[in-house]
Amino acid sequence: MPAESLQQLSELKEHCRERGISFGIGLTPFEIYLNHDGGAQLSLRSKVRQINEIGADMLCILFDDMRGDIDGLAGLQAKVIWDVCAWSTATSFIVCPTYYSYDARLAREFGPPPKTYLRDLGRSVDARIDFFWTGEKIISDGYSAEHLAQVAADIGRLPFIWDNHSCNDSRVRTNHLFLDSPAGSWSLPADRVAGLAINPMNQPYLSRIALCGYRRLLAQRQPSSASARRRALREICENLCGQPFARRLLADLDLLQNTGLAALGTQKRGSLLDAYAAEESNPYAQEIAAWLRGEYMFDPQCLTT
Repeated sequence: MPAESLQQLSELKEHCRERGISFGIGLTPFEIYLNHDGGAQLSLRSKVRQINEIGADMLCILFDDMRGDIDGLAGLQAKVIWDVCAWSTATSFIVCPTYYSYDARLAREFGPPPKTYLRDLGRSVDARIDFFWTGEKIISDGYSAEHLAQVAADIGRLPFIWDNHSCNDSRVRTNHLFLDSPAGSWSLPADRVAGLAINPMNQPYLSRIALCGYRRLLAQRQPSSASARRRALREICENLCGQPFARRLLADLDLLQNTGLAALGTQKRGSLLDAYAAEESNPYAQEIAAWLRGEYMFDPQCLTT
């Protein structure tokens, strides 16, 4: 990694530790299992050493979004995982399998997985290492106890949920701001998982609204009514953004979240842009204005659609 990137990551680590937050880094050894020779291992070890210099508490070893129709894939990946964990000074590890959901779309994108891939990988990797899982789909609406039990049996440990329900980095979803994304059927039996990671929107400030919504859902014991969820969302927005802006945001929520940018129409899009762009000191408003100007368009290099 360039010296500038190393410095920025080191500063971020210190920033996190000052606030009592564990600091983790994701490492993608892209398709290294196609040629795991001495040169590839040397290169991988040098990257792990750089991460050690930064001082990451957690290291994620990520095999997602790469070719998977390889004979003996689980064994090859397990060897890479063993090497990385042996070289790393991190205190915890999470692996993302190439097939991190039962969604058939993964097989269409990256080839059909080897039979018993998840079971073989789970049996080959230390049970203390967590596995990321996105649910029945890449973007799941919730997680049933039955589904989580099936996954746990496959991978030999409780799954660590990677939730994509509020993310908006795909071709279709960049058109929307999922401020109230957890509303509806989303639920998670906390005793059936090893942890929860939430993939936020491209907009960091607006993502705080959705993240607070997840926190409320995880804390409540019974599903709430639509009116109760609306009151909770209003309270979240008022606490984060202030009452006047929260009132405007909730009035526009259906346009931002459901109608979407592509379907707004030139006149409506212009009036919304004028209103939000005018609030120059409000980071929430500025993110909406940037979205309305098309500054968060889909990156064609992204593999998701």
